Amino acid sequence: MCAAPCILLLFGTRPEAIKMAPVIAALRPHAALTVRVAVTGQHRELLDQALDALGLVPDVDLDLMRARQPHRTLLGAMIDSVAALLEAEQPARLVVQGDTSSAWAGAMAANLCGVPVAHVEAGLRSGDLAAPRPEEGWRRAITAVADCHFAPTATAAAALAAENVPLGAIHVFGNSGIDSLLAMAARVAATPSLGASVASFVAAAGRRRIVIVTVHRREKNAAAMASVARAVSLLARRDDVAVALPTHPAPQALALARLLAREPGVTVLPSLDYPAMVRLLGLSHLLLTDSGGLQEEAPALDLPVLVLRDTTERPEGIAAGCARLVGTNPAHIVAAATRLLDDPAAHAAMARARNPFGDGRAGERIAAILARLHAGNARD
Repeated sequence: MCAAPCILLLFGTRPEAIKMAPVIAALRPHAALTVRVAVTGQHRELLDQALDALGLVPDVDLDLMRARQPHRTLLGAMIDSVAALLEAEQPARLVVQGDTSSAWAGAMAANLCGVPVAHVEAGLRSGDLAAPRPEEGWRRAITAVADCHFAPTATAAAALAAENVPLGAIHVFGNSGIDSLLAMAARVAATPSLGASVASFVAAAGRRRIVIVTVHRREKNAAAMASVARAVSLLARRDDVAVALPTHPAPQALALARLLAREPGVTVLPSLDYPAMVRLLGLSHLLLTDSGGLQEEAPALDLPVLVLRDTTERPEGIAAGCARLVGTNPAHIVAAATRLLDDPAAHAAMARARNPFGDGRAGERIAAILARLHAGNARD
């Protein structure tokens, strides 16, 4: 059992680890709090890479992921294991991040156990339960059971307010992922050995401009993947472009890698650890992605983003001009990318657009609120 008041932070994937790390670091100095970190192991390999890069050592590793495990089985195991953990630890609060299965299961288990929930990155909405599925449903459900909502932007806060979340429970602090990104970018710049796994690709690219392509969303069907592959193939035929395709365990990412593996001009890279991805982002000219996290990170590095989706729960990037929705139509993708490759003014306008996602201090602001809520409430 925790020495009260205990804040238990739960996550299971690499993006969650990246965005929770600044919160954990900012909470640790608060002597009046006990800080505990638990991981589900939802994405085992990628999670372990992130933990190592960030210097995070969990207090509890539930290690729930199994090979070829049905998603429904994993969800049941998560709720059961997290509920048991909450009963054992008796925390004053559970903190979850984002819209993953780990975040949803943690919030549901906490609700069952009567433990208050704080949600980091609250209020993101695409307005479409099918895009992305199940994440859009997960985040709406977490909002329903949380009583403390850390919204990254005013747009996210407005979405929460529109759902009748009490204004006093909403805090707008920026995205903690930007905290981690800026810190890692500084480390990578100071330490050439960090992210060295992309060095050979960068050297081979020479004077060609690097275009990164990542696709992993669950809702991408075979037709959408074929369309993206067609667009990337056309772009890769340019003699001034080097396409980097980092792999990911998601079936969609593996399918795209298979479609493009023999395409001249495309380099399929192994799964990159966090420092390597940050280094590659910093050296690139353009990003094509369906990733939510990369939509936030790229603008902080002055990297224009073409979003391979029809909708996004991060409209701030579109509004600011640092990202553009292009969907999966090959003609739309190629036209948008060609403009950014051929028109320096168009590229500069996106690269210089204001980053709407944070200033690198979200973690300390979140920690201050949690400390204010719980410090001084120790049990006898």
